[in-house]
Amino acid sequence: MAVFTIPHIKLSGIAGCVPQQTQDNKDIEILPPNERELFINTVGIRYRKVVPDGVTASDLCYAAAEKLLTDLNWSRDEIKILVFITQTPDYLIPNTSSILQDKLKLPKSCLAFDVNLGCSGYVYGLSIIGGLLQNMPGTKALLLVGDISTRTISMQDKSTAPLFSDAGTATALEYSTMGQIHFNLQTDGKEYDDIIIRDGAFRNPVSLQSFELKTHEGGIKRTDLSMKLDGIKIFNFALREVAPNINTLLSEKAIDKSSIDYFIFHQANKLMLESVRKKLQLEPDKVPFSLYQYGNTSSASIPLTMLVNLRSQLQSQPLKLLLSGFGVGLSWGSAYLETENIICPELIEL
Repeated sequence: MAVFTIPHIKLSGIAGCVPQQTQDNKDIEILPPNERELFINTVGIRYRKVVPDGVTASDLCYAAAEKLLTDLNWSRDEIKILVFITQTPDYLIPNTSSILQDKLKLPKSCLAFDVNLGCSGYVYGLSIIGGLLQNMPGTKALLLVGDISTRTISMQDKSTAPLFSDAGTATALEYSTMGQIHFNLQTDGKEYDDIIIRDGAFRNPVSLQSFELKTHEGGIKRTDLSMKLDGIKIFNFALREVAPNINTLLSEKAIDKSSIDYFIFHQANKLMLESVRKKLQLEPDKVPFSLYQYGNTSSASIPLTMLVNLRSQLQSQPLKLLLSGFGVGLSWGSAYLETENIICPELIEL
């Protein structure tokens, strides 16, 4: 396990942006009427946010970043790091982070790169920026995290269509002599095909066969350009790995679990998260959810949940937080950090 501490890092603000368009799972045709209520009650997702044509993950992150920088009143010349984490980039080439650097009017001295991660992306992103900041005292950074997963799914696939939603977030971080974040990051690549889009890159280039609608077990229909999700395997993976990952971090860093104000999990599935919560013996009020209103927003789900549920507290008081992301890769990890009076603009709808 990769358990480590990054000192001298402070979280200064979080902003988020979601599409205005909302879809209601009570109306989703892929599920029979008698299954829709059961799905909402067990999986926990009622509404999903869906981007219109022409809007990308970078557009959502750009809107969030613009608002956050305005509210922080940061000089853009001070920002020397921009990391964009997404699995739905604008293009295969070039990297979307370069486009965002220009749109945000950041200096040419700003390093910028993309990271292809999903559900664990926010936790991994904090560690990447934290590591860079160690050698750049006085530096400020932006972590932009978002996906438009609704563009990757088949609306005839009941294993994915009712789950996924679109969002983009921006997190401001800076070098600080006082702050630190503890991490435990893990990977299991042998399970890579539990969540996968098979065609469209260079292992399996796009062909005429990529567009064929294929019928799978349970009446699921999708092409090889749509996301495949093995829900049972991912559920079992989360139950097997998430709680031990968190417990190891807390044990090795001598953190009292009872002192933590909130545990913010990747918003995958209510039943899954409740099972993890019970394994960790956590009180329900310590585990906030954003699933009902916003669905599974992939890499953006942790910061979005913080904004939706904890915005007032994040802005007004010190908090001790445990963040945990897990999923596609398979990749998972947890981070413990403390925040105090950070800037959190109201959630933007684009």
